[in-house]
Amino acid sequence: MTRKNRQAEVATQPADIVREYGPFPGTDRVAGVTHDGKQVWAATGAALIAFDPASGEPTRTLTHPCDAGTAFDGTYLYQIAEQRIDKIDPATGEVLASIPAPGHGNDSGLTWAEGSLWVGQHRDRKIHRINPATGAIIRTIDSNRFVTGVTWVDGELWHGTWEAEESELRRIDPDTGTVLERLEMPPGTGISGLESDGADLFYCGGGLSGKVRAVRRPKASGS
Repeated sequence: MTRKNRQAEVATQPADIVREYGPFPGTDRVAGVTHDGKQVWAATGAALIAFDPASGEPTRTLTHPCDAGTAFDGTYLYQIAEQRIDKIDPATGEVLASIPAPGHGNDSGLTWAEGSLWVGQHRDRKIHRINPATGAIIRTIDSNRFVTGVTWVDGELWHGTWEAEESELRRIDPDTGTVLERLEMPPGTGISGLESDGADLFYCGGGLSGKVRAVRRPKASGS
């Protein structure tokens, strides 16, 4: 079987963008995003902004460097800030610990799953599973596109890409990195961060658009 034929078999469909949020007051970009079960958090460069996904209204602001991925482990936020990942108490904004980011500043994408942090290494096209206490790399998955967001939902590993003015959400095999499913974003609509709400939506950071976009998760992928 040729590579072209293998690519043709990958399930591909347009991303169903169901809602856009932002830009938020005082911000001009969105990098990482995460979901804490009630609110969506967006990293906007100098502050983490939480908003209500039902109303779209901001609910919290934590002043903190935040230029890339964001994650939530059920209690704490994790935030990439240049070459480190900070563990943050969302109630107070206090930084409780910091570990080195595996890409040394070339990181984009962060999520929590299976007791580990998963970090996208942007232009190196890799996803690392790391120890959240030390930053040590446990294992690495290769992609064939820039990685701009990472999330797990129902045992599925998805990552965002944004390369050569094209952007999409990809479901990949967590062992081999093989692409299993693709959701193509409209032209000019980038993904700078990715998180599932644990149900039927993905939240995507929109880079310099300053927006967060909610994309419907395909029902077939959850079967």
